[in-house]
Amino acid sequence: MIEVKNISKCYEKGKDVLQKVNLRIEDGCVFGLVGINGAGKSTLLRLLSGVMRVDEGEVLIDGENVFENEYVKRNVFFLPDDPFYTSGVTAIGLAEMYRSVYDFDDNAFEEYLQKFTLDGKKPIRNFSKGMKRQVFVALAFAIAPKYLFLDEAFDGLDPLARMTFKRGLIRLVEEKNTTVIISSHSLRELEDICDGYGILDHGCITCSGDLESDLTKLHKFQAAFDRQVTAKEFGFDCMSFTQEGKVVRLIAKGDADELLQQIEALQPLFVEEIGVDFEELFIGEVESRGYLQ
Repeated sequence: MIEVKNISKCYEKGKDVLQKVNLRIEDGCVFGLVGINGAGKSTLLRLLSGVMRVDEGEVLIDGENVFENEYVKRNVFFLPDDPFYTSGVTAIGLAEMYRSVYDFDDNAFEEYLQKFTLDGKKPIRNFSKGMKRQVFVALAFAIAPKYLFLDEAFDGLDPLARMTFKRGLIRLVEEKNTTVIISSHSLRELEDICDGYGILDHGCITCSGDLESDLTKLHKFQAAFDRQVTAKEFGFDCMSFTQEGKVVRLIAKGDADELLQQIEALQPLFVEEIGVDFEELFIGEVESRGYLQ
């Protein structure tokens, strides 16, 4: 289990990157960490993996502090957005290095090199950004850690590689009960695989929970009117409200039947409820806090 207790991190005096962040992530969960650029997602992942020390609070993995804890770190693999490698190293050479630190499944590594059609004997510096990402993904699956932290996990991957990656993550969770935390701007990709989520905003977790459950608490309606209407006329708070001509689309929390009745009270020409996705949940939350206005 991962427990984040009131952690704060400051790079410059008076500029907190993270402020009193609290999180609890159960074993075997795939957790999507999302936020606008500069929200502190990469910093949080570095603190979780023990790369950096918190200024305040605690990061506990299985009840132990992670920073400078070799035993805990053997169960953690962190794949940053721009992973480090030496100039002439190959994928096979990287595997040799990681084999000295982690339990390593050579068969799994070879399997994913083949799936990604990568030549393990070529220098990584000659690979594209997506191919470099695939090498480190193959390493992660070969290590099969108890805790896997991924920063901008899908960046640079083509559609086929993304599908292979997502299937590999699901397999890792099912077979090894791995806990995965993914930071990504690809919210539609996260929705396919995540159980839980957290929105990081201004250095704080402003919204978190079970993704499937929270999506069912939101309702999106599309309605047409014979006149212009405003959000205030609906009688409830809209997380999101857009209008194109006389067609209105809105997202709100609450009882679906009650929301529908209030919309119908305005005598629309038609009204229908349509599905809400993770991207719309995220946009609704950040709009409600003053972004994207």
